[in-house]
Amino acid sequence: MGRRKGGNKSPASLAQKSSSSNGPPEEEEATTTTTMSIAGAEAAATEAETEVAEEAMDERTGSSNLEDSSEYPALIGGDKTSADYYFDSYSHFGIHEVSSYQLSGDVAGSYENSEFISQKFLRIVSTLQEMLKDVVRTKTYQNVIYQNSFLFKNKVVLDVGAGTGILSLFCAKAGAKHVYAIECSQMADMAKEIVQANGFSNVITVLKGKVEEIDLPVAHVDVIISEWMGYFLLFENMLNTVLYARDKWLVNGGVVLPDKASLYLTAIEDAEYKEDKIEFWNSVYGFDMSCIRKQAVMEPLVDTVDQNQIVTNCQLLKTMDISRMAPGDASFTAPFKLVAEQNDYIHALVAYFDVSFTKCHKLMGFSTGPRSKTTHWKQTVLYLEDVLPICKGEALIGSMTVEPNKKNPRDVEIMLKYSLNGQHCQVSRTQYYKMR
Repeated sequence: MGRRKGGNKSPASLAQKSSSSNGPPEEEEATTTTTMSIAGAEAAATEAETEVAEEAMDERTGSSNLEDSSEYPALIGGDKTSADYYFDSYSHFGIHEVSSYQLSGDVAGSYENSEFISQKFLRIVSTLQEMLKDVVRTKTYQNVIYQNSFLFKNKVVLDVGAGTGILSLFCAKAGAKHVYAIECSQMADMAKEIVQANGFSNVITVLKGKVEEIDLPVAHVDVIISEWMGYFLLFENMLNTVLYARDKWLVNGGVVLPDKASLYLTAIEDAEYKEDKIEFWNSVYGFDMSCIRKQAVMEPLVDTVDQNQIVTNCQLLKTMDISRMAPGDASFTAPFKLVAEQNDYIHALVAYFDVSFTKCHKLMGFSTGPRSKTTHWKQTVLYLEDVLPICKGEALIGSMTVEPNKKNPRDVEIMLKYSLNGQHCQVSRTQYYKMR
């Protein structure tokens, strides 16, 4: 993000800064944008996938970084339809773009000479490599599978959102009786080639289509594995697809991997970035462009946060048990209390998540938090309208409401209510964010 930590502030300096923050300001609105999914490229992906898979299979060391430890304002551009969204995930931030690309018949027939392919496809391959080279992500799954082969040996496994098939390959190598890999995008064709190239065609069956529309050749499966997590954990709402598969095919006593996910919140100082990217629009060469500023605040940022920017404790918002939860449990309102650990300013709140595999011999998983090794999920930054001077021991209290968009359930609506009654700042506000 190119941010620089400003360091601790004295109460006197906070008092100077907070002259405009005394008393509750007028209620403002904010919203969010993003885009996500898990698959959808072609040919050149085979080599990239195979390279990373081979590297991963050669290394058995762990890279888990998990410590045991209603009406929303519209964003410019309007809502997308479900059809627009299904194959357009993560493209907003350039992550997981493999699913956003679908070849038409005309383009597919002449792709060698297509300028569209040469530009778009190469970008997709680059994104695919970024996902596979996310060592925390890929090797955690690999280690879970290889080091807990008792979960997979002679078992029927379902891979939901298989992408290039890397998880299916891991499962097959760990001794699975059969793996059914469901992938809805064009990447399914490449996954079939990858499976064949690695000699697992007799163990892995790739099925192209949506999970909700697929007829499995078997009535039940023993294990469901998926890398369903999106930005802010829930963006794209692929979790509901996993729950659908669980309820339809998983045997009693079957295993879902991962089976636990937790969402956290903390607060950061981020003056330099906010001034450069958001407040910039207040005066551009002497002209008022604050209408753009309003849109900029409405869109939380997916980026890496320096742990030195953290001002408060980290608050657990929600823990989900994927093996038992109902689809509606992904909508929730959670209170938070963020207590300042030093004299400082709060410019934004930051959300991140952990996932756990509790059925293993020992706890395994990873965190996407600022104090852990960086993943491609990074963190989700929600900028506040106010700059909040806060003294050590004072608390920013509030609640966060999370729910899917009514028109497009793969989008996420966030309502943030917060208040601070501090020595130098008294404020109460509601902001809205939308990830789409």
